[in-house]
Amino acid sequence: MGRLFWIIIALIGATLLLLMANNDSGSILGVANDDFARFAYMGIWGVVLGSALLGSGIPLGDFLRSMAVWAVIFLAIVAGYQYRYELQDVGHRITAGLIPGSPISNRDSNGTTTVTLAKANSGHFEVRGEVNGATVPFIVDTGASSIVLSAGDARRAGLNPDKLSYRTPILTANGMATAASITLDTIRIGAIERHNIRAMVTEDGRMSGSLLGMNFLNTLSGFSVRGDRLVLSD
Repeated sequence: MGRLFWIIIALIGATLLLLMANNDSGSILGVANDDFARFAYMGIWGVVLGSALLGSGIPLGDFLRSMAVWAVIFLAIVAGYQYRYELQDVGHRITAGLIPGSPISNRDSNGTTTVTLAKANSGHFEVRGEVNGATVPFIVDTGASSIVLSAGDARRAGLNPDKLSYRTPILTANGMATAASITLDTIRIGAIERHNIRAMVTEDGRMSGSLLGMNFLNTLSGFSVRGDRLVLSD
């Protein structure tokens, strides 16, 4: 081991002397200084690893198999990092397939956050959103001027519909009704979140679900329908 140490020191010293002596010319033996230094660095590490292998008594075949396994693990980690956004998108799509209404959040090439919603069997775009931290299923309704919560969903979000004042007339699928105006602390659709946004709450029995209306959609930079997908851009 002592002889190996001095051999490595000698190789490093020789490399440094060659680089300093040929600094002005920019090359050593026809090889650019940067490339020569890189090759020398890798060569020294090769000497170290080779000496460690010979001194350990490990069979060459076992050593090569171990190196191959670590090389595969390293390449898998690098590939996972390079394609992390694509893998994240695949994960979101799998989740959306398993749980209907799950939003698919992504980031496009311009750095814009997008949320993609799939069309449900009903023909509407449905999404599992969050209101004040509670899960609330919505139907996206561009004909609704405001977010509208059913009484049940309002309770789920921590509100008390029994203490609200229902004075605003609205048109629902069941006809005319009155609703109460409120302010939501937070509403989140996928990776898009808004704070202190106005909404309406209907009386018990007036609506079976909640609507994601235009006062939320108008806060976006845009939204578009692409086949059976609705893409929201933050």
